[in-house]
Amino acid sequence: MPAFWAWFVAAGTIAFVIWCVWLIRWASKQGPQNKEDEDLVGHVWDGDLEEWNNPAPKWWLYLYFITIAWAVGYMIVYPGIGAFDGLFGWTQEGQYEEEMQAAEDRYAPIYEAFAAMDFEDLTEDPDALALGRSLFAGYCTTCHGSDARGAAGYPNLTNNDWQWGSTEKDIITSITNGRIAVMTPWAQLLGSDEAVDNMVRYVQSFSGIVDADEAALSAQTQFTTYCAACHMPTGVGNPILGAPNLTDDIWLYGSSTDAIRTAIEQGRQGQMPAHGEFLGENRIRILAAYVYSLSQ
Repeated sequence: MPAFWAWFVAAGTIAFVIWCVWLIRWASKQGPQNKEDEDLVGHVWDGDLEEWNNPAPKWWLYLYFITIAWAVGYMIVYPGIGAFDGLFGWTQEGQYEEEMQAAEDRYAPIYEAFAAMDFEDLTEDPDALALGRSLFAGYCTTCHGSDARGAAGYPNLTNNDWQWGSTEKDIITSITNGRIAVMTPWAQLLGSDEAVDNMVRYVQSFSGIVDADEAALSAQTQFTTYCAACHMPTGVGNPILGAPNLTDDIWLYGSSTDAIRTAIEQGRQGQMPAHGEFLGENRIRILAAYVYSLSQ
């Protein structure tokens, strides 16, 4: 914070505290405006409804002064007055780092004990899976759900359909670095609404949702030209590119005509954030083992 703004904040804070003290003292000494009757304050509504001079009890007034004293003490001990760091030198970053270090010291030996195990053994070890389940609950349920069955646009992790591959390396890479799936819009290249409709039915025919009639089969050449590079000519997909398998009954965004048409016309830009920076290698490996076990 620049020096000017530090002094500005400090001066404003101190001035406000002083003003609060003055205001409370001034208000506590004010008497009734109606000098003829000390029991009334002189406020009248509707002609005859008057406010009585019944001051708040002293303990109520003292609470204000106690609150101000507490605020002053807080700003002396903790940072709250411009650039002043407080007597304790507390910062939220420092507290976070201390808590993280304490957690690391406590739990690191537990994770290290599993680090030497084979991945297959991890996927069957009850203690490792329990630990992985807790990691999943903390970091993954927001998108994949508490039951790991996902939602539209978020993969179901309990089946055996893996968009980016199911090997130890594949899953660890997904968790560590995240994934960015980019399907470009194809409506303009397909040329017309009729061509899009034919492509939708042709794609649906891969998994048997509809039978490929003559109109649907007319999209085969365009599928081979534009789509086969990622989804393969037979529609089985390509995990290296994150291209889904179109021949099964598992659809990330839904298998309805409208859902597939939206994907073709507008494309898809699914993204999974990277977790490597705050999970670490050992935790990621245990989490990957738990995720893999969900599909077995």
